[in-house]
Amino acid sequence: MAGGPLEGIRIVDLSSVVVGPLATQVLADYGADVIKVEAPAGDVSRSLAGRAVTANMSSKFIHLNRNKRSVVLNLKKPAGYNALLRLIKDADVLIWNVRPSAMARLKLSYDEVRAVNPRIIYCGLFGFGQGGRYREKPAYDTIIQGGAGVAALHQRATGEPRYVPIVVADRTVGGIAVQMILMALLNRERKGVGASIEIPMFENMAKFVLEEHMYLQTFDPPLGSTGDPRLFDPEARPKQTSDGWISISANTNDQAFAFFDAIGRPELKTDPRFCSIAARFANVSEYFAIRNVELKKKTTTEWMEIFDRVGVPAMPVHTLESLMEDPHLVDVDFFEKVNHPTEGTIINMKLPNKSTFGKRDNFLAAPKIGQHSVEILREAGYADAEIKELVATGVTIDGALR
Repeated sequence: MAGGPLEGIRIVDLSSVVVGPLATQVLADYGADVIKVEAPAGDVSRSLAGRAVTANMSSKFIHLNRNKRSVVLNLKKPAGYNALLRLIKDADVLIWNVRPSAMARLKLSYDEVRAVNPRIIYCGLFGFGQGGRYREKPAYDTIIQGGAGVAALHQRATGEPRYVPIVVADRTVGGIAVQMILMALLNRERKGVGASIEIPMFENMAKFVLEEHMYLQTFDPPLGSTGDPRLFDPEARPKQTSDGWISISANTNDQAFAFFDAIGRPELKTDPRFCSIAARFANVSEYFAIRNVELKKKTTTEWMEIFDRVGVPAMPVHTLESLMEDPHLVDVDFFEKVNHPTEGTIINMKLPNKSTFGKRDNFLAAPKIGQHSVEILREAGYADAEIKELVATGVTIDGALR
């Protein structure tokens, strides 16, 4: 018994790498029983992210696949396909992240799956909506960042297109999948029917970008160009202090005026270029330039003490290393050391969100390949002799023995 609001919800997870596993990690954290179905070679992310203590247990895989169980099924073999259908029969959700045409070739289309389980929530995450010409294109995070305009945001600001150095499309769309699955489960609870969910990465990220930057092209006829100029200004970046960097955002009049007082320039509060939100927006480059000059006069720590006191939103610019030592994260016990059965001590991140409805009570370390194959197949009704045959014929792997 896992505990949490999703206890009793069983998810058969055919997804791999980041976008799907992120979604099922969140659902597992809140109590869902996530059965991670892997090919004999395992999820490709097992071998990503550099060195590992043992083979096929990368740091990225460990973080994205906690609280799940792993069963190996070779879906190219009829016995593997039949075993998957037995798992689906008792599941609430099936999630996958390949092209729909690949699911059709596997005989796992929505119609074929709901014939086995009419109440199933069938959730597919893939690159492009199936009504358009890109429907068969393969997609990775970088492909979507480029195609949906994310990389061009850097070009607009700095002159060179760049990817955000984090798989932002995968992580954004994975979060959207959680929302859609929960809505489908609520709808099933109310109306008693399953659902098919299609979550295309391209369209979701195009929406993500254009909600911010369609800007004056929103209107017909257009009132101007695309792009929020504040965000594209070359100086819309962290500011240098005398010993490091600081992030500051003084947007309201109270914040901006407190900032002017803090830097010893109170006269700017009545300067027509900066005396209102509209004026500062129209003169954003000059507003940023003042920050560049003044913030170099003190250390980051000195500025933080001042800005915290007068109510100006600011944070030091963390490196990845200093982020892991942030005192606030220490205060809230964000990090915890846990023992992984094969990897030894690992640093786990606790759930950042708190709620009165709770979360999973028991922590399951990210599984080895096929670690739970035998127990999951037993739950599906297979006898031990049948399971031994599946292992012997390469349909599954008894990862618990490795």
